[in-house]
Amino acid sequence: MEIATALQQIPSSYIREILAAASDKNVISLAGGLPDEKTFPIDLMKATLEGLSDMPEVFQYGATAGYGPLLKFLNTYFELPENHMAMVCTGSQQGLDLIARAYVNPGDKVVMEAPSYLGAMQVFGLVQADMVTVPQTEFGPDLTALETCFAEQSPKMFYAVPDFHNPTGVCWSLETRQQVAALCVKYNVALIEDAPYRELRFAGEALPLVSDFCPQNSIVLRSFSKIASPGLRIGVVTGKRSYIEPMVKVKQGADLHSSVPMQALLLGLLEHKDFDQHIDTIRSLYKSRYETLFSELQQKLPEGCELNAVDGGMFVWVTLPECDTFALAKSLLSNGVAVVPSPVFYPNPKSAKAALRLNFTNATNEELAEAVTRLAAGLSEQLSAIDKQESVLA
Repeated sequence: MEIATALQQIPSSYIREILAAASDKNVISLAGGLPDEKTFPIDLMKATLEGLSDMPEVFQYGATAGYGPLLKFLNTYFELPENHMAMVCTGSQQGLDLIARAYVNPGDKVVMEAPSYLGAMQVFGLVQADMVTVPQTEFGPDLTALETCFAEQSPKMFYAVPDFHNPTGVCWSLETRQQVAALCVKYNVALIEDAPYRELRFAGEALPLVSDFCPQNSIVLRSFSKIASPGLRIGVVTGKRSYIEPMVKVKQGADLHSSVPMQALLLGLLEHKDFDQHIDTIRSLYKSRYETLFSELQQKLPEGCELNAVDGGMFVWVTLPECDTFALAKSLLSNGVAVVPSPVFYPNPKSAKAALRLNFTNATNEELAEAVTRLAAGLSEQLSAIDKQESVLA
């Protein structure tokens, strides 16, 4: 049976492929966006887990929008406006899929920064959206380019990760947040704000959500994979009721509802008196690992490579002299370190600037130091070979 045309155009996930290769115990992986298993708050969830046996109602079919007690908690937790609602999803990735299926027709224009989150590109590709990109600066999207895009192309939505962007780690400035929100209102573009890393800030002051400045023009995707456990598969989508209700209809056809026992388990965790301390522990651990990675990169990267500091999240973005980053990643893998090359984060891979995304949350400080040693050696070898080739051609 022939697969759907839309699926034929979606390439296999390079990250999935490289993670499989990186399962070799001799490989240190900086490739995946994996939280450290040691951070999973299993102890904080034990009481709720044991109590589930006395809650037969959570093992019955549930409401599509989510487990009632959890939704009530989230309305207060997120301080949702009166005309807004929350919907629980099987991971925030499903929320993104539901947005696309509810609102995007083939050919509709969806704007995103370049580079951008691979999972978003896959979702919008499956609904055959026309993905339009704008450049990214150290403060967020290029505002001039963004307004030109909105004015000339009349997109339906702007997808963004303003807090510790995947893959670059950029965190939008307050001014950028305010101006992007104003542009979305002015040009009637829906902001899709993806916020999976927001709680992972380990330096600087927290900034308002972009959607706080345009609450009636936005949908927010939130994840508990990074601060609780990916295996729970619980995410939340919030926005005004008229935006969310069509997505509830799509979800009903997709899976009826997300796991009710897991929602009850999450509620118990969020209400636990030590949950805030748990978040602080994660931040402290990831700050230490980031500082190790950043320091090692500063000391060991060859000339011509650049990296920017981040204040949170899970990734560091290293820009390189022009080279074949796929060949480089393959070479580095044989040298015992897994990375992700920049082209996989662009709707048009040919427009990608040479760079690597490095994760720092799922390796120890010792492993990170060794990984950078291997990375620097492999990178120096690759760049030296390019220099020699260019000299011969000259």
